Amino acid sequence: MISPTRSTEQSTSAHDRVYRGLRTRIMHGEIPPGQALTLRGIGKEYDVSMTPAREAIRRLVAEGALTLSSSGRVSTPELTNDRIEELAALRALIEVELASRALPRAHMALIDRLQAINNTVAEKVAQRDAVGYIGANLDFHRALYLRAQAPAMLAMAETVWLQLGPTMRSLYSKLRQNEPPQYHRLILAALKAGDEPGLRLAVRSDVTQGLRHLAS
Repeated sequence: MISPTRSTEQSTSAHDRVYRGLRTRIMHGEIPPGQALTLRGIGKEYDVSMTPAREAIRRLVAEGALTLSSSGRVSTPELTNDRIEELAALRALIEVELASRALPRAHMALIDRLQAINNTVAEKVAQRDAVGYIGANLDFHRALYLRAQAPAMLAMAETVWLQLGPTMRSLYSKLRQNEPPQYHRLILAALKAGDEPGLRLAVRSDVTQGLRHLAS
């Protein structure tokens, strides 16, 4: 007989696995805007019961990664132009500050790592792999921002990325990108030179230009 404690631990573990799996898929744009999700479908995909699936959805709705209609329909958000502008402005505020705080700790090993990630970004672009591109692009930013040693601020940035994930997939398709983001090169150059104004400008341009193009 399974003890109540053991049962609770298993349920928590299942919920966390579903939550993290869905969170990554949404953040990387694997699920398009407006796509409905069902408890039955999630349960089948992750081989869990309704309870952990429901808890994971509740948590993602609270983070703005999913929307819950009055009829109970759960789906990825379809963002309005005003909402896209708002999230772009948040990215500019939070990520520019993170980059600025990271600069004093940006040793050559970090710059080499960022260059390697940017090479992966280029590969994903060449392969026209939208989901892989979005994931590698976020890896580039996360690797830099981790050096800021500002976990609360990074968590805020990731919440914005999560809300934007499906929209970023639409943006990628609209732009038909065929080369890595040009501002990544400027970010790397500013880091090498210790150029804080240049770094702030490059990051602000990188995180807002495409989104504002989508909202225009």
